[in-house]
Amino acid sequence: MISTNLDSYDVGILHVLQRNGRATINELAEAVGLSPSPVARRLRILENAGVITGYAALIDETALGYEFSVFVSVKLDRQVDDALASFEAAVCSFPEVVDCWLMTGNRDYLLRIATRGPSDFERFLTSTFTKVSGVASIESSIPLRRVKAGLSRTLKLDAKGYQRQTTTGHGGS
Repeated sequence: MISTNLDSYDVGILHVLQRNGRATINELAEAVGLSPSPVARRLRILENAGVITGYAALIDETALGYEFSVFVSVKLDRQVDDALASFEAAVCSFPEVVDCWLMTGNRDYLLRIATRGPSDFERFLTSTFTKVSGVASIESSIPLRRVKAGLSRTLKLDAKGYQRQTTTGHGGS
């Protein structure tokens, strides 16, 4: 990754793109108060520096019928490279597993699994997931509702330029 110092124009471009990844150069230029040519140059720099890693459509899983999400914590029987690689290869092959994180603490992995309903989750869990070798224990938690959804951290200006910042508490941005 190339080191990039972000200024208020760069951050403005990023904020617009986080809300609308299909914004045109002209729309970005109008939003940040620059002409299209420098906005296009800045956009290329942000992409080349790895600040912008790609553009994607946000898909509502529930609109496709995947209305049931479950967080699954997994503990492996061994925490060695081959066991981790084997588990990761297995979960990456399951379309039901939409997110997977290697964790610290008393569990090795945290997964988010999306299915059409509880019976589909049960079927996936009992007929597929419990068959993955090396799994010592599985613990499932069903979320009641999403409180916050976000694509990225916000950026806050300090004396040296912009740095990443997370939002704490409820409300606000």
